[in-house]
Amino acid sequence: MHATALHRHPSTPDDILTGITVEVDSLTADLLVLYFKIAGDIDRLQLPAQAASKFQDELWKHTCLEAFLAFADSDVYYEFNFSPSSQWAVYRFDSYREGMTPLHPDPPPRVLVRRREGELDVDVDIHLGAIPGLTADELKGRELRLAVSAVMENDQGRVSYWALAHPPGKPDFHHRDGFALALDGGAAGESA
Repeated sequence: MHATALHRHPSTPDDILTGITVEVDSLTADLLVLYFKIAGDIDRLQLPAQAASKFQDELWKHTCLEAFLAFADSDVYYEFNFSPSSQWAVYRFDSYREGMTPLHPDPPPRVLVRRREGELDVDVDIHLGAIPGLTADELKGRELRLAVSAVMENDQGRVSYWALAHPPGKPDFHHRDGFALALDGGAAGESA
């Protein structure tokens, strides 16, 4: 497991963060674990207040970490939003930005946040088998593509967009060019 840098979209300047990294791991074939590290002047980052860990729409409008999973052989993909408040959201899309369905997996994603001097750490556990379409049988032998991104809002309300890879043009986390990591469906944490 190694840290991979997220890159800030060039159209969204940011003068408070020095970097965002993610490590992707799997403790079991069913459990996808994301370890985010956000470095910089964390005091100037707009962070939501802690809240009950539950499904919440529109988390992406403020400071939020995101992951997208898609089968390499299908238009269907899943969006995961994780707020530093501990709230989360999961959606299934039939194709690019079409057919969005909110999902309520059981167990839900777990979001653990730790704040340190100059750093915000966010660990996320996702039980893939709890999500319709991502059960062990459906994953077996299929390649998954993973996109990881972040929306960062500063204390002045300015937003910067970070991702493993950005497609040409404006920030677009749903675009398949951003699905930069390959995961083996039989062992979700092994990247190609």
